[in-house]
Amino acid sequence: MRKFILQMQMSVDGFVGADGDYDWQVWNWGDDNSWDESLKLDFNAYFQSIDTILLSRKMAEEGYLTHWGNAATRYPQEPFYAFAQRIVDVQKVVLSDRLKESRWERTVVRSGDLPHEVGMLKAEKGGNIAVFGGAGFASALIAAGLVDEFQFFINPAALGGGTRIFDQAGFRKLHLIGSKAYECGIVVSRYAPVA
Repeated sequence: MRKFILQMQMSVDGFVGADGDYDWQVWNWGDDNSWDESLKLDFNAYFQSIDTILLSRKMAEEGYLTHWGNAATRYPQEPFYAFAQRIVDVQKVVLSDRLKESRWERTVVRSGDLPHEVGMLKAEKGGNIAVFGGAGFASALIAAGLVDEFQFFINPAALGGGTRIFDQAGFRKLHLIGSKAYECGIVVSRYAPVA
C-alpha cells in the first residue's frame, strides 16, 4: 500500500501560519528563497518517490499548480526547476465537493470525502502520495487518522501564536523516523504515528 505523506512548514513553536504572513518561512512560493543546495538536493531526491500529489481545493485555486507549472517552463538552472518539473509530471488530485471538473493539466477532482478518497488513492498501485494544503485541510486529515508520515520543515522562527494542525484531534504519539538540520536554518523532521 502506498504511503500518505503530509509535508508542512512549521515554526519552532509549532505554528504553520500566522494570519497570512509567510515572511517567516525560509521558502515560500516566491522565487526569493534561501534554501541551501543540500536541502534542495535532498528534497528533490525524496520527491522522486512521489507519483501523486493530493491538494486541497483552496491551495489549487490559490495558484499552487499555476505557479509550479510556470516555474517548470523556466531554464533548468532555476533554483526549483527539478521540483517544479516533478509537480507538472505527476498525477494531481484535488478533493472538493464544490469543484465539478479540473481546470489544471494532469489533475482530477474527486469528492471531499476524505477517508473514502484517501483510502482509494492508497490502494492504487504506484509511488507515495504527497499532501499539500493549508492548516484546515491538514487538521482534517490528521483528525481522520489518514496520515502515514509527517514531514515537518521546521523554520528558524518563533511565531508566538497562529494556526496549528493538531488542534482538531487528540494528540497521538509519534515515532521519529529521521531528522536533519540544514545550513539555511531549516530542520526536516520525519515522524510516523504510533499505532
